Amino acid sequence: MSRDLAIDLGTANTLVYQRQKGILFAEPTVLALNKETGAVLAMGEEAWQMIGRTPGYIVAVRPLRSGAISDFDITEKLLRLIMQRSGVNRFSRPRVLVCVPSALTEVERRAVEEATLSAGARSCYLIEEPMAAAIGAGLPVHEPTGNLVVDVGGGTSEVALISLGGIVTNTAVRLGGFDLDAAIQNYVRREYAMAIGERTSERIKISIGSAFPRAKEDKAELRGRDLATGLPKNVVITSEEIREAINEQIRGILTATIECIGQSPPDLVQDVLTNGITLTGGGGMLSGLDMLLSQEAEVPVHVTQQPLESVVMGAGRCLESFDEAKSIFLGVKR
Repeated sequence: MSRDLAIDLGTANTLVYQRQKGILFAEPTVLALNKETGAVLAMGEEAWQMIGRTPGYIVAVRPLRSGAISDFDITEKLLRLIMQRSGVNRFSRPRVLVCVPSALTEVERRAVEEATLSAGARSCYLIEEPMAAAIGAGLPVHEPTGNLVVDVGGGTSEVALISLGGIVTNTAVRLGGFDLDAAIQNYVRREYAMAIGERTSERIKISIGSAFPRAKEDKAELRGRDLATGLPKNVVITSEEIREAINEQIRGILTATIECIGQSPPDLVQDVLTNGITLTGGGGMLSGLDMLLSQEAEVPVHVTQQPLESVVMGAGRCLESFDEAKSIFLGVKR
């Protein structure tokens, strides 16, 4: 049986789909390393639990920033471990399809290809994340109709209008879930003179964060370190405050969406008015983002059933019909 793999190598999470088997692996894109020897101590969920909690000689790192490789060697180690977990060995070198942000430069794409081949792939193909997300969401991408996809990831947010198997117009901003987390950390530091960790800000964002006013606003208790005394400190924060903290980043995503619509051919925009916008990606699960987007763009917005898995599921469908789908891969002649 073919062990061909599709990998959604995201800034926040990595998902792996194996041909004829489905999703094998869905864990945070994090490695825990021994700083002195370079040895990998943990990966994925186990390594994510170590963020902000490690002794001096252990460092938990994210090898990708804004969808691009920031540390080639660590990314190669991560890919090698992922392939080992997927049952790949030196006797079964798979074809690998990697999902990448459309905003990546040629050099950044080449780095992804080289890291994948160095990790043990027989060959590496690339597909743009908005295209994979559209296929994963079940949109008719090969038909002469406009499909607008907004994919909000951990490091990048991409808006693409797709028709006839290609991206007609797209805008990408290096804004995503991590930027929302950082905005919450900065707000708490500024307003409450308290430092909180990356995991705490993410937890608060998920539990009470929203992009649109709620019928019933929530509160949550935050625990961190007082910047003045260095002692532990507790504060109660509201969902309105979180909304204020992340407003600038949310506006950036809205602006990118409206720009993409503004640059698109009128006939395809007419299709978008009829069919609506498809919202996907882990960041697309932020409460109220669909309602705010619908209000600002004056277009209906639909959130996919599995926002986090849409990209890798779309790439998986391409794997299942590899020869027919080749025309939409990056760098493959049409």
